[in-house]
Amino acid sequence: MSSPRPPLEDMTLRQLRKVASEYEVSRYSRMRKTELIEAIQAIDAKRGAGAAAAPAPVAPTLAQVPAPMPAAAGVAVASTPKPAYSAPTPPSVEVLASVDDGLADLPSGYGESRIVLMPRDPQWAYAYWDIPNTHKDELRRQGGSRLALRFYDVTDIDFYSQAPHSLQQYECDEMAREWYLPIPVSDRDYVAEIGYLCNDGRWLVLARSLPVHIPPVYPSDWVEDHFVTVDWQADLRGKTVMTLKHPSQRAAESTNAIYDSIFAMTESAEAQRVAGSLFGSMQHVPASMAPEKAVSSYVFPSGAGLWAVPGAAPAGVPTMSGIGLNMSGLTMSGAGFSASAPPIRPRKFWLVADAELIVYGATEPDATVTIGGQPIKLNSDGTFRFQMSFQDGNIDYPIMAVAADGEQTRAIHMTFDRATPSRRTNTKDEAVLEWLP
Repeated sequence: MSSPRPPLEDMTLRQLRKVASEYEVSRYSRMRKTELIEAIQAIDAKRGAGAAAAPAPVAPTLAQVPAPMPAAAGVAVASTPKPAYSAPTPPSVEVLASVDDGLADLPSGYGESRIVLMPRDPQWAYAYWDIPNTHKDELRRQGGSRLALRFYDVTDIDFYSQAPHSLQQYECDEMAREWYLPIPVSDRDYVAEIGYLCNDGRWLVLARSLPVHIPPVYPSDWVEDHFVTVDWQADLRGKTVMTLKHPSQRAAESTNAIYDSIFAMTESAEAQRVAGSLFGSMQHVPASMAPEKAVSSYVFPSGAGLWAVPGAAPAGVPTMSGIGLNMSGLTMSGAGFSASAPPIRPRKFWLVADAELIVYGATEPDATVTIGGQPIKLNSDGTFRFQMSFQDGNIDYPIMAVAADGEQTRAIHMTFDRATPSRRTNTKDEAVLEWLP
């Protein structure tokens, strides 16, 4: 006689998938542990309700069994109804315990240097990598001293032959295998590299990711929805089911006032966020780019470009205009100008810049996490993220995680200091006309 099934909460994910397979749960391989438990419990409850509603069968006696009667010509005989479907018997403990038998442990690495970059949302990207120790040792012998990540803006350029628009650098721990990267400007293409920094300024690359596009923080222009029925057995190779019109063509034909209003509001919010992140985006790592290439370009939500020269160019270095330090480009309104040309009218000018503090991490899903003594809510996988405004002064962040049974604890104490030595900013609404001399 087989042993009863252990509680679902005590089973591993693989064991739960085994039970879900026996219960014929749809798409069980993509479910999380909590979702598998809910699906199995729902089937158990359904089976229990069906068993309670069905009366116990009574074996008929010989006298109760009627003699079969021949069917008359042209008279239909009612068929015996099929028994109701019942879920299969759940697997025993012995079967569940043998699920992992014969499977080797996952390797710690696969012997190939590789980094993968994925967008998480318009403001964050996620990178993970696998670097063999032999490759690390080789670059350390060449002078590599500090492991770091580099984050490049490669929008509309060939990264192998052209300089990136911007470069962010983040030093990371030798034991790290993943990292979250803040996005300077959304709706752009980015590439991540992991490598070693040398004391003489050299950059030794361990691995480079493929370019990825970070989605915009404002709504997409593609709002045309169509529902098409496609036969399951149809061969779609080389066939076009439907051709969608480009948003620019659709906008010329008709406009949606509600969508345009929502888009305008979010576009303004993105412009303010871009304004706050431009300063950090223009800070290149010293000696990482040639002086003549230390020119960064950025695209604002309106599509107009802004060219910025971080620092005075040395003598003999060509500038954007090709003469002296004058530069010509496109402003937010799309009108060109020269930095040395006299003003022809009063102008408004504004700047918005601020900082936020984001604390994130992960622990066991059933643990209790407090920040500064205040409990925070964990996601179903045990991750958490806390975001707040980062004003001038000191912020003290003691973080503690306590196991569900209270027998284990982990803690980290972080402090953050911010100072703003000077501020001369105003919002777009507060901007006033200024006559330039």
